[in-house]
Amino acid sequence: METTNEIIIVDLEATCWENDRIPIGQKVDIIEIGICKLDLTSHSISHKQSIYVIPERSEINNFCTKLTGITPQLVEEKGIYFEEACEKIMDEYNPEFLTWAGYGNFDREQIFEQCDWLGIEIPFSGEYLDVMYEFKRHFRLHKSIGLKRALDHLKMNFDGNHHSGADDAYNTAKILHKILEA
Repeated sequence: METTNEIIIVDLEATCWENDRIPIGQKVDIIEIGICKLDLTSHSISHKQSIYVIPERSEINNFCTKLTGITPQLVEEKGIYFEEACEKIMDEYNPEFLTWAGYGNFDREQIFEQCDWLGIEIPFSGEYLDVMYEFKRHFRLHKSIGLKRALDHLKMNFDGNHHSGADDAYNTAKILHKILEA
C-alpha cells in the first residue's frame, strides 16, 4: 500500500426528523458529503467541498432544513445521486490509498449502510480514524464531547456554519491536526 501524508476528513449531513422519529417507509439518507484533505507535512487543509446528494429513500423536511440549511430545492439544483458522489470522491481524492476520518462513527456507518443498500463499493480505504474518540483519548476525558465543545476545549473558533458538512469536516480536520501535532 502506498504511504502518504494526507488524511481525508468526511462529515455527512443526512435526512433527519424531530426526536429521531423516522416516518414509516423512510430511511436515513445522506444529503451532503462534506469533505477535505489534511496534509500532515504542510499542515494545510485543502480540497474542501460540499457534495450534495439526492435522497433516494426519504425526503428533506422543514426540521432537517432548519438544522442543516439544506433545502429540497438546493439538492434538486446541485445534488447528484449517492453512487455518483462516491465516483466523484474516488476520482478527486484517491481515497483507496488514504486514511479517512470523521467526528464519531455515524458517518462511517452511514456510508457503509448506504453503499450496502445500493450494492456498491465503499469509496474509502479500510483505515478509519474516529476523531471524537481520538480527542477523548488524547485529553484523557471520561466521555466524548461534541465538535463545538472540542474546539472550545482547544480554544479554537468554529469556522463556518455548524451542520454544514464541508464546514464540519474542515473543523474536524483542525481538531485532528492539533491532536497529531501534540
